[in-house]
Amino acid sequence: MKQKINANKSLWIILLVSTILVSCKLTEQYKRPVGIVDKALYRDGNATDTTSIGNVPWKQMFRDTLLQRLIQEGIDNNLDLRIATSRIKESEANLRQSKAAFFPTLAVNASAPVANTSNISGTSTLYQLYGTSGWEVDIWGKFRNSKKAALAALLQSQAYKKAVQTQLVADIASNYIALQALDAQLQVTRKTVENRKLDVEIMKKLKQSDVVTGAAVVQSEANRYSVEVTIPDLLQNIRTTENSLSILLGRKPGSIERDSLNQQQTWTGLQTGVPLQLLANRPDVMEAEYQLRYNFELTKVARTYFYPSLTITADGGFANGNISNLFNPASIFGSILGGLIQPVFNHGLNKQRLDVAKAQEEEALDSFKKTLLNAGQEVSNALYNYQTASDKIKIREKQIDFLQKSVDYTKELLKYSANTNYTDVLTSEQSLLAAQLNNVSDKVQQLQAVIALYRSLGGGWK
Repeated sequence: MKQKINANKSLWIILLVSTILVSCKLTEQYKRPVGIVDKALYRDGNATDTTSIGNVPWKQMFRDTLLQRLIQEGIDNNLDLRIATSRIKESEANLRQSKAAFFPTLAVNASAPVANTSNISGTSTLYQLYGTSGWEVDIWGKFRNSKKAALAALLQSQAYKKAVQTQLVADIASNYIALQALDAQLQVTRKTVENRKLDVEIMKKLKQSDVVTGAAVVQSEANRYSVEVTIPDLLQNIRTTENSLSILLGRKPGSIERDSLNQQQTWTGLQTGVPLQLLANRPDVMEAEYQLRYNFELTKVARTYFYPSLTITADGGFANGNISNLFNPASIFGSILGGLIQPVFNHGLNKQRLDVAKAQEEEALDSFKKTLLNAGQEVSNALYNYQTASDKIKIREKQIDFLQKSVDYTKELLKYSANTNYTDVLTSEQSLLAAQLNNVSDKVQQLQAVIALYRSLGGGWK
């Protein structure tokens, strides 16, 4: 007998310890994975300065007032941003519903005979007006964890909106710079065409003086048209870019007011801060972490289905065979019932639910890590692109200076010396044009690198 009592005590102790362990697992709080951010995420250097251009508001980052107006118009009217706002509203509704799960359900019912059955033997008439209520006690935190998951989903939708705005600001700025670059290339091309027209006139005069042959005149004409034929393509690209930018602004396709590329200020001292700041600055990284938190809470919810649920139900109301006496005190009835349900066999549904939740949590963790790696890659690429463009600009300026001298010298030699011909002039002019166009591209590459770095560090949503 004593051994039986000891065995029962041991069983109760085991059950108590198991319950405590289960309770700890179900009430575990989310913790960010350790070592999720590497100090060398940006590849080069090991920054310790927490100053980052990602914290700079976009109005301070982009000083061009015309660009500022376009960005504000995009934030006010962009359709993708409006869709993101609608998602936030959906998440808010889900959160409100998750909070309502803590309260009892309540339903009101009324019944009455649809036909007179008084002449049928063994039947009776009963009029009823009653309410039923049910309440599941949140013993294991099913509803608490569901609410936390809904909150994480709401925060994720808010982070998504920030990510959309960050990308929108970068896209508007990039398209604006691209328009300015096309304008600059068009200006260079048109100026070159005018110069080539002068070349044709000079060649004709030199032909009259027997300095050059008719072939040189024909070549100069062809040289002029080889440049002029690129103008329609530039105009088409300008129109296409304007239309793309108009869509970002939430307006019908049309012209875009803009300043010249030369007026754009080049940022220096591009601070990136420390990689850890991406967790608070970059919206898609925040979004990925909230997704992890969401799945973490749902895993805890899936665990609760393995344990007993306590449900309390209650009914009460009026019932009487005579409708005129329905609301008499004697017609009142009521009952309260408590039930404890322990799942034993549910076709493996509970285990399947937990396995799926665990797999989705692991997937969210890997997605979080991947998002961080992509962020580090983008920061590294943007930094190097900026440095590359800056180096090219310095070299290109020297190249253009010497090519301009080459064109001038070759033209002079063609007038007074037989040691050169128009082919040499043509070659030097084509090289100068290519260098001038590439100089515009270098400037654009530098500006686009700044925009890419700003976006990759999470700038644009503040």
